[in-house]
Amino acid sequence: MIEHLPSDWRQAVLVGRLLTREGPTPIVVVEGRVRDVSRHAATVSQLLNGWNGNVPEGRDLGPLESFGFTCEFSGQKEIRLLSPFDLQCIKASGVTFAISAMERVIEERCRGDASKADSLRASLRDRIGTDIRAVKPGSEEARKLKAALIADGLWSQYLEVAIGPDAEIFTKAPTLSSVGWGDWIGVRADSAWNNPEPEIVLAVDSAGRILGASLGNDVNLRDIEGRSALLLGKAKDNNASCAIGPFIRMFDGKFTLDDVRKCTVRLEIIGDEGFRLEGGSSMAQISRDPTELVGQTICKHHAYPDGFALFLGTMFAPIADRGTAGQGFTHRTGDVVRVSTEKLGVLENKVTTCDQAPPWSHGIADLMRNLARRGLLNN
Repeated sequence: MIEHLPSDWRQAVLVGRLLTREGPTPIVVVEGRVRDVSRHAATVSQLLNGWNGNVPEGRDLGPLESFGFTCEFSGQKEIRLLSPFDLQCIKASGVTFAISAMERVIEERCRGDASKADSLRASLRDRIGTDIRAVKPGSEEARKLKAALIADGLWSQYLEVAIGPDAEIFTKAPTLSSVGWGDWIGVRADSAWNNPEPEIVLAVDSAGRILGASLGNDVNLRDIEGRSALLLGKAKDNNASCAIGPFIRMFDGKFTLDDVRKCTVRLEIIGDEGFRLEGGSSMAQISRDPTELVGQTICKHHAYPDGFALFLGTMFAPIADRGTAGQGFTHRTGDVVRVSTEKLGVLENKVTTCDQAPPWSHGIADLMRNLARRGLLNN
């Protein structure tokens, strides 16, 4: 998996989870070597809540390249990488880029019908697209634009969270349900219009400290959410529909939140039929700073004792036709999806349907029983 790691991975501090014969195990990769830190912290949540910048000693498991991790997508591997988050809540922020705001409005006005998207896209972008990109959410200019759009009959609930004072923050997936690097990622079999959402995912502890970042794919079912925003839960929270990995890269002198602010998140999709699509999101174009999104997630109204992962949103919404003209892009079973940045590496997954994805059967109670058997709950 070396080609899927950050370009400077030997200088990076990486936190992850390894599934071994004993069970899920928190690991830290430092100077290219893997340390089992489960005796110091039984979960990644505990590890991050106690993070002080010093890497725990742990048990040396050898060089990372010796593990031979592969993206073969066939059978269950005895030792494999899991999603780097465990007990943390998986949160997501939506409509944080102007382009994605426009696409959500299009979905809403199409009522989930992809065949109507092209004409609406041209009309809406001509009338309001450039204005949105220039407006700071919650500002006086945003208030005036909102009034003008209401008067013109163009206001939308998606524009409210795009330029209004309150960000869209929602729960993407239950604790322990996210899949990791090299896993299958699920799309509902009854969705006919959907796409990946390549995003940066922040690792935040119970005190609200932003400690590091990872890569994520927040799968988007455009037809289901487009029918009604009240179907967001059905569109977003499904078996294997949330991928994060390969590791959390911890902030230090070589990698900071400013690197996140400046990076471009790239996307590559390769279909079995030879289809190929590439795109990207420049984090410089995000409408709300990551610190604001974190501040609207954890505050006096909402605590997260185990910390949380926060997807920062994407500007990528593929519109290139894959088949029938005017129908745009949608996933097919077997698509390989790669989300990447230079300093976070590559998150690679393969698309299946949610009902065919490997079942999620290891929940919180199972994890606690496993840790108790291993004598790790007294840390």
